[in-house]
Amino acid sequence: MRTLEYLWLNFNNVTVIHLGALEHLSELKELRLEGNKLRSVPWTAFRATPLLRVLDLKHNRIDALPELALQFLVNLTYLDLSSNRLTVVSKNVFLNWPAYQKHQQSGHEAEILSSMVLALHDNPWLCDCRLRGLVQFIKSISLPVILVNPYLMCRGPLFKAGQLFHETELSVCRKPQISTPSANVSVQVGQNVTLRCLAQASPSPTIAWTYPLSTWREFDVLTSFTAEDATLSELVIPAAHLVDRGNYTCMASNAIGVSTVVISLGVQPAQALLAPRSLFSPSESSAYVDLRVVKQTVHGILLEWFAAADTPEKWFTLYIASDEAFRKKVVHVGPGINTYTVDDLLPGTKYEVCLSLGGQPPRQGRCVVFVTGRDDGGLEGRERLLHTTVILCAVLLAVPVGAYAWAAQAPCTCRAWGPRWCLRRRKAPRCPLAAPELRDDPYRDHTAVCEDGLQPGGAEREGDEQRAGEGDDHRGGLVRTSSP
Repeated sequence: MRTLEYLWLNFNNVTVIHLGALEHLSELKELRLEGNKLRSVPWTAFRATPLLRVLDLKHNRIDALPELALQFLVNLTYLDLSSNRLTVVSKNVFLNWPAYQKHQQSGHEAEILSSMVLALHDNPWLCDCRLRGLVQFIKSISLPVILVNPYLMCRGPLFKAGQLFHETELSVCRKPQISTPSANVSVQVGQNVTLRCLAQASPSPTIAWTYPLSTWREFDVLTSFTAEDATLSELVIPAAHLVDRGNYTCMASNAIGVSTVVISLGVQPAQALLAPRSLFSPSESSAYVDLRVVKQTVHGILLEWFAAADTPEKWFTLYIASDEAFRKKVVHVGPGINTYTVDDLLPGTKYEVCLSLGGQPPRQGRCVVFVTGRDDGGLEGRERLLHTTVILCAVLLAVPVGAYAWAAQAPCTCRAWGPRWCLRRRKAPRCPLAAPELRDDPYRDHTAVCEDGLQPGGAEREGDEQRAGEGDDHRGGLVRTSSP
């Protein structure tokens, strides 16, 4: 269709224009693609359409314009980019518009046969320093350039939302300048502490915190805007432990550059008695243990832990016990980050893994208890073998589909559950009664889980008898528990 002059493809599902799509349309004067799903346009494809005067791209999903987008549209006098997803556009896009350049050159006014019509409204403009050039260009527009809607409006950031281009003043872009109220902070064990850094930058920076135990100790970060170009970031550390001491780096970055500030946190041993519900006794307040299951396989689990202690006894004991024949395996490990694989797990068996300081017996708050499901035979059956249950609330584990959960009082131990769970292995495990919610309990969000039908061997028949006797307490395989 070499003689085609007008091509309208409005309101279709066009998502891509291939680079050679306009190759044989040298006579094309008008191309309308309103209401499609274009995210980008191959602007170099217009090299094949030197006579194109009208380009209508409104109501698409275009979110960027390269600076040389219009360089091959030498006769273009109507461009509609309204109702797209443009947020930041350089003014050079339009300064490189050949028709505009002809107007700017002296002695070429007579060559402008018609006005240049431009539509940019109804885009989510982000009015920060990166849009400063375009805002100045819009304010300076005069004939023969005509804006279809001259009232362009800022969509963001929040303190600029709703402002018109003609009303807003944008600052020059600059890299972040970061500061902190205190570069050295000291607290006692168990106290809450908040580290702060203030970043002044344009555009608004992204702030991130780094510290040695970031993969193990994840803290909340609060971000707020104190001024148009000032961002405050706060790292909240609840109940600081000795392992939390060290250097905390606050890093602010934007498109212009990166700045950092280092805050040194010192944690002193507590002088008073520890508060109730502490995981550590006074004699062991300097020890820190974090134990979790990081991977579940068909045949076993992978344990990972971080352990630290400021005592002469710098080693830890990992206990792995099962209720099958009361077997126990003891592994001695050093401090730091370690991993251990527990393989060849038996079906229908409860396992308990604990980590303790030195040769001391396992203590509450440092254990993971999990129960393996019934082995139905074959690989498909073993995929359901591992069903982990968090009992001591030190870690959270993924729960497979089909499991149901109940609230477990925390911290608790297998011993606290008594014979109903630990000693009478032939009886089906029952969910413990839901613990009353304690708002000041740091473990209230942790839950223990069990899976219907996956019981230790020999428990199915007795479990069925219990379900038959409880009547309406069981519906759809779920166990209802009442508050104590």
